[in-house]
Amino acid sequence: MALKVCQLCAVDFTLLHFLLPLIDGMHGAGWDVTAVCSEGPAIPGLRSRGYRIETVPIARRLNPLQHSRSLLELVRLFRRERFDVVHAHTPVAALLGRIAAKIAGVPLVVYTAHGFYFHDEMPPSKRKAFVFLERIGGWLTDLLFTQSAEDAQAAVTEHIAPQGRVFAIGNGVDAVRFDPAAVGDRLLLRKRLGVPEGAYLVGMIGRQVREKGVAEFLDAAIEVARDHPRAYFMLVGERLASDHADSVEAELGRAGAALGGRLLLTGQRPDIPGLLAAMDLFCLPSYREGMPRTIIEAMMMAKPVIATNIRGAREEVVPGETGLLVATRDARALARAIARCVADPEWARILGEAGRKRALMLYDERNVVALQLEKIGEFAGRRGLEP
Repeated sequence: MALKVCQLCAVDFTLLHFLLPLIDGMHGAGWDVTAVCSEGPAIPGLRSRGYRIETVPIARRLNPLQHSRSLLELVRLFRRERFDVVHAHTPVAALLGRIAAKIAGVPLVVYTAHGFYFHDEMPPSKRKAFVFLERIGGWLTDLLFTQSAEDAQAAVTEHIAPQGRVFAIGNGVDAVRFDPAAVGDRLLLRKRLGVPEGAYLVGMIGRQVREKGVAEFLDAAIEVARDHPRAYFMLVGERLASDHADSVEAELGRAGAALGGRLLLTGQRPDIPGLLAAMDLFCLPSYREGMPRTIIEAMMMAKPVIATNIRGAREEVVPGETGLLVATRDARALARAIARCVADPEWARILGEAGRKRALMLYDERNVVALQLEKIGEFAGRRGLEP
């Protein structure tokens, strides 16, 4: 009998953009998969494509009353569906889901930490609080996946989970979709975006919130633009309705006034391979990440990458070989790195080509999915479940 699996996350954005390859892989293995998340605009389209989805409201902000209601709904759902496995993602949904799974008697509880929220730049008291919450979740977890090897080590050293239950699975993307040869005419793509001939386009993809380093990207853009008139900048993404991270509206307004038509704001877009093809350089100056998918996407598209020296990103980017690493919250360091690439585009292009070779070797999503299926199947077998 096939494993009956619940894939749980807080919002449909996560389901749409991150979990479908895993769900497809489970379907391919013959497993029965139900996705659970809050109601959202992507749900009808996903259901029309054949995905089974149950909706449970899950607040991403601290909301004890709503969290209690969500917990009760999840317990009822898990008892009704009698899942063999609950696989939880995203912090709030994962904690509530693991508690509900244990109450409902789900045999195997799996958690993927897409980047622990705690990091070394946090005030010590705040860091301790987030580590404590992860430890509570760890007590309820039978199998813990992290994306980066550093996060896996942190899970052990911070006593979130023992060595034998923690596995770094990496991250990956579709190497067929993210292929520079498959996106069409690059010059036409740039023309449609309004990028003039001869411009050097520096891009960033991410939610428009402070922890993604958007403010530093914009401040660096203003600084670089003063000395490099052919430098243009593109910001792809938007602030989600469910986001509780700090806004960057003031910085967006200031950068728009300073850069004018040299700053392109695309909003949320589905054509990421094409947008990356149009770029000359990709930046991700985040304060924290798991193992950033956008960096891998940029590397697959043969773009040089400037990222911050944080867990996950520093496993992907090899400084001086595939890109550059800079300190977090340091717009001047970011500006210097961008300026170096703008001033020597041939060197930057060589970095991008090396990045594509590295991505093809290490970050194919099929391997990441296969490893998860293998480990879930192994742990399910230990509990007498047939994968």
